Amino acid sequence: MLHDAVAQPGAVSLDELRVAYEDKIRDAVATAGADAAADAAGVSEDLLSNGVLELTLEQAASILALTDDYPDADAIVWEFRDHLLMGMTSGILDVDTLASEVDIDRSGQEIQQAIEGRTAATLDELAAIHHVIAVRNER
Repeated sequence: MLHDAVAQPGAVSLDELRVAYEDKIRDAVATAGADAAADAAGVSEDLLSNGVLELTLEQAASILALTDDYPDADAIVWEFRDHLLMGMTSGILDVDTLASEVDIDRSGQEIQQAIEGRTAATLDELAAIHHVIAVRNER
């Protein structure tokens, strides 16, 4: 799955986590073909080659689901969200604290909405959220 792109995401830098996300998506694009991946995600092939981290979780999941290594897109999305929420619970981390520690321009409420899927978030933003949660849990 996408959330396990790195075995211990809190032990690597945020940039390394972002690269791991990119690698997972790029591998899926290579397997499925750029045309099929772009169609599944509803994006241009140019975005797939130059801006993978700008994909939303749903778009990335639709690409990953094209391969035999992943379940359907909905399962990928729900598992990723569940992983973040469980990490927040394990780390005793509320959304306002998370907002103060993550380097994205979102309030605690907006981060909560992004995690819950009520508003779109890019893989870049989700990597930043994921990293803060993972670091907190590995303390």
